Amino acid sequence: MTESHFFAHLSRLKLINRWPLMRNVRTENVSEHSLQVALVAHALAVIKNQQFGGELNAERIALMAMYHDASEVLTGDLPTPVKYFNAQIAHEYKKIEQIAQQKLVEMLPETLQNAWRPLLDEKYHSAEETALVKQADALCAYLKCLEELSAGNNEFRLAKARLEKTLTQRRSPEMDYFMAVFVPSFTLSLDEISQDSPL
Repeated sequence: MTESHFFAHLSRLKLINRWPLMRNVRTENVSEHSLQVALVAHALAVIKNQQFGGELNAERIALMAMYHDASEVLTGDLPTPVKYFNAQIAHEYKKIEQIAQQKLVEMLPETLQNAWRPLLDEKYHSAEETALVKQADALCAYLKCLEELSAGNNEFRLAKARLEKTLTQRRSPEMDYFMAVFVPSFTLSLDEISQDSPL
């Protein structure tokens, strides 16, 4: 049996910090961000199905979201202002991401590759699935901004404004629902979110 370095690579996602050009009150790594995106993407899919007549596979979307930044273990996390500086850079970086996704799949034993390829390789994602994961990704970045601003870090003020525009562009009924029901709590203290549900 041949050894695989797939999960050893993925375990290093916790070593890649997000928001590398900005001062953070609390550093966020790619591993924890991926979990939060998976939680939010799953919620958006469930909301779409339960509230708005969708027929998405919420569990598949959660897994897609969990792996959505996995390629960064090979590429690193390129800061957003650099990644989207112009269309050519964005296009070339997308090609690099796709090569990294394929490289990760190839790290798996051949008999397991077909199980992970649809999660890692964006070519296997429908437009609706991709849009929902991107919504969750943007929402989680926005939540990070709220948390930093709530802690008095104005470094995230312009990032919040930029993400509000992104969220408007990616707007959907399920996102509006999530924003109305769940997002306000992210600006509250632990005491404030705990007062209605004491142990």
